[in-house]
Amino acid sequence: MILHRGRTVVAALLLSVVLLTTACSSTPKTPGRFDQVQKESTQQKKNLAVAKTATQGSEFNKFFPDAGDGYQRVYTQEKKGFSEAKLKKGGKDLALLSISDTTGTDAATKFSKSTKKIGGYPAVEVGKTQTAILVGKYQVKALSRDLSFKASDRADWLQKFNLDGLSKLK
Repeated sequence: MILHRGRTVVAALLLSVVLLTTACSSTPKTPGRFDQVQKESTQQKKNLAVAKTATQGSEFNKFFPDAGDGYQRVYTQEKKGFSEAKLKKGGKDLALLSISDTTGTDAATKFSKSTKKIGGYPAVEVGKTQTAILVGKYQVKALSRDLSFKASDRADWLQKFNLDGLSKLK
């Protein structure tokens, strides 16, 4: 008799737990503070940073300047529409060099009023540390990472890119 009563109590407890958990899980969840933003960002298809037709980053690497004279070129990032390399000398990061595809972005608009040219291409200074040129639909940029790497150094390194080859890239 005690054994039968114990089984009944255990069965009643298990049934209570099952009913409680199913009742709780069917209660609608109150939206969290980030749920709406998550929903919007995952559904957003306009103004993507990289267009589907953008050039693969690996295509850009052959246009970067060669290392030499104590300089090292270390590729740091490569993805669709973008490639980047650090320019180092004596173990010090001097600059970031990059090529990006401007397809589907408004990045090229800053060059429309440019009066400066580097290597025959429109150039702009962005702040005190960046110099960029527009080669067709591609932006080629040098970003100083050390105070010793001046605007004239950035212009020199931008001209070391294979700009003519890049201009023929489709």
